[in-house]
Amino acid sequence: MTVSPPRNAVLGGSLAVVAALALSACGAAPTNSSTTADGKNAATATSVADLGGMDALVKAAKKEGTLHAIALPRDWANYGALIDGFTKKYGIKITDENPDGSSQDEINAVTSRKGQDRAPDVLDLGSSFALSAAQQGLLAPYKVASFDQIPAGQKDPKGQWFNDYGGYISIGCDAKRVKTCPTTFADLLKPQYKGQVALNGNPTKSGSAFGGVYAAALANKGSFDDIQPGLDFFNKLKKNGNYTPVESTPATVEKGETPISIDWDYLNAGYADEFKSKGVDWKVTIPSDGQYAQYYSQAINKDAPHPAAARLWQEYLYSAEGQNLWLKGYARPALMTSMESAGTLDKTAAAKLPQVTGTPAFPTEAQQSKAKTVIAQGWAKAVSG
Repeated sequence: MTVSPPRNAVLGGSLAVVAALALSACGAAPTNSSTTADGKNAATATSVADLGGMDALVKAAKKEGTLHAIALPRDWANYGALIDGFTKKYGIKITDENPDGSSQDEINAVTSRKGQDRAPDVLDLGSSFALSAAQQGLLAPYKVASFDQIPAGQKDPKGQWFNDYGGYISIGCDAKRVKTCPTTFADLLKPQYKGQVALNGNPTKSGSAFGGVYAAALANKGSFDDIQPGLDFFNKLKKNGNYTPVESTPATVEKGETPISIDWDYLNAGYADEFKSKGVDWKVTIPSDGQYAQYYSQAINKDAPHPAAARLWQEYLYSAEGQNLWLKGYARPALMTSMESAGTLDKTAAAKLPQVTGTPAFPTEAQQSKAKTVIAQGWAKAVSG
């Protein structure tokens, strides 16, 4: 998932400085591996079949009784409903630490708590960060039952990560505070938007902010191979006084501190629903001059303290129930096309998605890595002064 601060993504791995979290390193290491009745180990299972089927997985997960998640805001892409649905269905308690954290926070928790019971079991990562985490050997290979239905370009062949939900970069606007809402990146440079244009986070750490810079690049003669025009665009926004360093959150939107927010469409659409009763008229537009779409990815910590619950959580997320719950949060689920063909897609929820024309293209791993380097080296300079 919004509507929340930048729990999303990215720019991690070897390309970003991994700051140590202010998290205690104490905590006992897990003492028991989860096994099924016939002795199969959940920690090494690469599919539900490895554990003897769904019933065996459910039994092993219930025995563990807990799932450790991190950086999952309840109002981000309907994660609250997903968490509640999983707990109700299986009776497994989910602890969600640091819900407003970033993907960098997630990976820091994995590395700093290795071997501890406090380590996160599962991860929700920006796509480029998932690639980096897999390259670092931090993720467990696991293929959910619906793995074959996930498009080939949206999953690691070994199952170390697989896309879950996604959307387009959009422009959200408080129509009661802004006389004429911008609908393109070109509009954002107009003088009437002085001090009003915000990002959801810092693009060196946040997937939504990173996507905002990429979209700005595409709107200004850039490409997946050239994100520099995006940095130049925000430099112009800073120089003309339109860019505000205040990172947009539900609180800043409600208070009117960030009346224009560049963010994922499902988060901005969530604002529109969430704050309607509070008098905020939040308009959402996918800019025609900078269409950028991307997914987030699911992954399992290789050293998950609750490996069976981690795998059951993935099976739930990639069931029709889980995918439709993301859809109800205005996010486009990875299995949307196959579910539509199978007749299991929630058509009412699909009809409410923000409208967009054309078919999205996605940057390759190499293009994202190159863009991460440029952002890491140039963002602070672009918006300083």
